[in-house]
Amino acid sequence: MKAATSTLHMQLAAQPGIFMATPKEPNFFGNPDRWALGLGWYQGLFAAARTDDLCGEASTHYTKLPTLPDALPRLRDTIPDARLIYMMRHPIERLVSHYSHGWLERSIDGPIETAIEHHPELIDYGRYAMQIAPWITAFGRDAILPVFAERLAIASQQELERACRHIGYAGEARWDESIARQNVSGERLRDSPWRDRLVDHPLVGAIRRRLVPRSVRNRIKRHWQMREQPALSDALHRHLTGIFDHDLADLGRLLGTPLDCARFRDVVRERPLSWA
Repeated sequence: MKAATSTLHMQLAAQPGIFMATPKEPNFFGNPDRWALGLGWYQGLFAAARTDDLCGEASTHYTKLPTLPDALPRLRDTIPDARLIYMMRHPIERLVSHYSHGWLERSIDGPIETAIEHHPELIDYGRYAMQIAPWITAFGRDAILPVFAERLAIASQQELERACRHIGYAGEARWDESIARQNVSGERLRDSPWRDRLVDHPLVGAIRRRLVPRSVRNRIKRHWQMREQPALSDALHRHLTGIFDHDLADLGRLLGTPLDCARFRDVVRERPLSWA
């Protein structure tokens, strides 16, 4: 979650011979309500794919321990030969982005310090070794490709080629520069049912576009936007660094390279990393 999964999903979908599901995150194996819809519902997401297409989806809910523990056994039992891609980014930056996402959706309120106390998933979903270790045990290292958002940003073509090789794509992968970054929190509006009902009303919308200058509309929109990422205090940053460094040490052992918060960006940008 919040590690460039939407960007990679869109780039894979742009390749001839790869069919990516809509919605991007069906969350079939993780969410109890989606699982209850049955395998036929899930198969229907790929009904429009051609016979020889590679089919995929990008559900981040599959690595949300301990919140959703059933995703792994369900997926393993249903698609035992699945090819998996696990995406990561600096865990503290991921946490801040997760908080911003929750604030926009109104699933998280209050300052980030308070949110961390009441929402342990902000930390848990960024404990990458803890999340991926059970999948490595279940599927084997060769089935899972580790991808880092920081390297995807600076070596986009190479990382796309790497992802396509991993899933068995025989075509020539091409990064599409026309595809914009996905899920930019600073550009989204915080959920507001009354605002959406008002804005979506055809008559009100027509009046608003005709009579209210764009500059005024933009100033009003800022009321629902998170224009700046929340700043962490020095004490909170040290606290989070201590937590994540323990997990990153385990992740580094899985990847065969020393890893901690301080070195994270440099290490993951330098070269592609694979399981040791």
